[in-house]
Formats: sequence, C-alpha cells, structure tokens
Amino acid sequence: MLYGITAATVSFLLAAGLTALLRAAALRLALVDRRRVRPVPLLGGVAVLLVTGLVAGACQWAGVVHLGPGVVRLLVAGCVVGLLGLAADLWRLRRRWLLAGTAVAAACVVPYEGTGPLAGALAVAWIALVATAFRGLDHADGLAGAVGVVTAFGAGVCAAAELMDGLAVLLSALAAALAGFLLHNWHPARIALGASGSLFAGFLLAGAAVFTRAGQAPGASAGVLFALTVPASADAVLVLLSRRLAGRPPLRGGPDHLAHRLRRLGVTPQGVVVLLGGGTFCGVLTGVLVHVGRVGETAALWVAGASAAVVLGLLRVRVYEPRGTGPHTAVRGTGGVPPSRPGTPGTGVHGPHRSPLRRADFPVRQAVGPENAQVRASLRVRNG
Repeated sequence: MLYGITAATVSFLLAAGLTALLRAAALRLALVDRRRVRPVPLLGGVAVLLVTGLVAGACQWAGVVHLGPGVVRLLVAGCVVGLLGLAADLWRLRRRWLLAGTAVAAACVVPYEGTGPLAGALAVAWIALVATAFRGLDHADGLAGAVGVVTAFGAGVCAAAELMDGLAVLLSALAAALAGFLLHNWHPARIALGASGSLFAGFLLAGAAVFTRAGQAPGASAGVLFALTVPASADAVLVLLSRRLAGRPPLRGGPDHLAHRLRRLGVTPQGVVVLLGGGTFCGVLTGVLVHVGRVGETAALWVAGASAAVVLGLLRVRVYEPRGTGPHTAVRGTGGVPPSRPGTPGTGVHGPHRSPLRRADFPVRQAVGPENAQVRASLRVRNG
C-alpha cells in the first residue's frame, strides 16, 4: 500500500511538471490539433507515457515491487503503441494502420494460458477496439483524463483483489500521471493527450482489465470488462453503428462521438465531463463489485442496458449533413437550394465563394425601385 501511494505521488508531480514543459515544446514545433476551435498542443500523452514507464520501471529496478513478466510485457507493448500514436500525431498515419498495430501489440500480451485461444482472440480485438475508442474521448477537454483516472483506479482495485501487486502499482502510476496531465487539460484545455497518450492509456487499461479476468467465466468476464470501460465501449458501439446506418466508412473521422452529440444537445464542456465521468464511476463501481463478488453477475447487465439506452437515444442526434449539402453547396438564404450552375467556379459547390448575384434574379426589386426612390426622397425632405 505504501509503495503504491509513493509511486502515485511521484507520478502526479512529475506528470504535472513535464506536461507544462512539453506544452511549450509542442507550441514551438507547431505540433497542435487543428480540429478544435483553437489549436491545442498534442504532446500531453508523451508526458503520461514517460512518467508511467519511468515510475513503474524504477519500482522494478529498486526491488520495491516485482512487476512480473506479463506486466512488463504489457508496459512495453503499451509504450510501442504510444510511439505509434506519436508517429500518427507527427505524420497523420491512417487509422487502419493504428488499429492494426494496436491489434498486433495486443496479440503479444494477452494471457492465452488463462483465456484460451478463442477467448484470447476476442480479447485481442476488444483491446484494440477500446484503445482506439479511447482516442475518440480526447476530442473533448478533460474527458479522456477524467475517464482514464476513474478507470485506472477501478482496474487497480481489481488487480489488488487478485494479489497482482505489480499490475496495481502500474495502474496507480497511470492514474496519477493522468491526474497530473488533467491539471492542464481541463476546459479550456492548454494541451491534449494526442494519439500517443490516448492509445497508450486505453491499451494499458484494456489490457489490465483482461489480465484481472483471465481464467474466469467468459460470460461474467465480458460483463465486467464492459463495465470497467463503459464510456469507451459505448462510444465505439455508437460510432460504428451510426456510421453503418449513415453508409459511412467505419474508420473515417467525424463529429459523431459521445461528447460531440452531448454538445449538440446543449451540454457545456464541463457538463460533458461531469456526465460521462459520473457514468464511468457507476460502471467501474459495478464492475469492481461484481469482480470481488459483492453483487451478482446480473448487475453488469444493468450497465449494459443503460448504455444501450443512451446509445439508442444519442443515435437520434443529427451529426451528419445530408448528402449533397454542406457549407459550400448553396447560397445562404436560399433555403438550401443549390445554385443553378453547380459546376461554375465560385458557385459555392466546388469553390469557397458564394454565387455571383445578378439583377435579372431580382425582378421584384426592379419593379419597386422607383417607389423606393420616392420614399427615400420624402424622408430626406421630412428630416430637413
């Protein structure tokens, strides 16, 4: 217990200081996320990765706690996934390569001796999906950090219940590092995790959850795993289902995540974090209680049912523009009707400007022109 608290304290302080330093470096290098209203630096995840790895490695080297070969393999694979995410931040790698690389790393860490080959293959797919979905939470200020802290503490409790001290220390360091990063990521965010930090954190959290449930009943394990990672899992289901219904490629980005839809409903940025953070806490608490045997396995079904209701409700929120329309498809004020010559340069369909307005388009104005001139003349006489 004492070395876990010490590791968490050191991780928090180091992450808070290193994140501030990397923010200045990211601004100098112009490494920012331009998808937001204002550019936000992206190297916050590097601070979380470095601090978590250094603190866990120091505990192993000093003999304070023995991580074990499985946990070391999980940490190394997580760092590789984080470096892959950093490459995506630098060179905009396609999402399919990130998903494939994360799946390969997950295949190297799943404890097949406890899961079996079939469940192990499903665990690989699930870890890759959760890690990729966790990246989608980083679009909102403070959301990825808050969800990560709560999930890491919950998974750490499950690890401690299974006497996996090395895994519990690793998760404590990760939770504290995310908390230190969150000091700079609360709205308005001064820095973001980026693909490096979000993939790293999501990979460690999903992999740690699989480690704690290895060797137990597959059905109950699936419920606990979903409860421990409920926001990322629900976000992945929501995005994939909505893109499927809209006929969009599943790996194409878009403003269709949980946070985006809540913002369209009028929820403030801080309110989004509170709502999803509260949902995360309820799901994680249920997963922990089921794992330690305090409540029945059917409790996880309530979490799944509530998540399904939220997903179905948010599917009704319109996030995609109808095909053939968009910000440059029609002149503003025409009721969405496109110009008569869509192929002409400058019409707003293939160019960034509005259509040129001609006098022939406004016969009514020509008919009332003299009357308007008389009105203006009378006003000038009346006003002296």
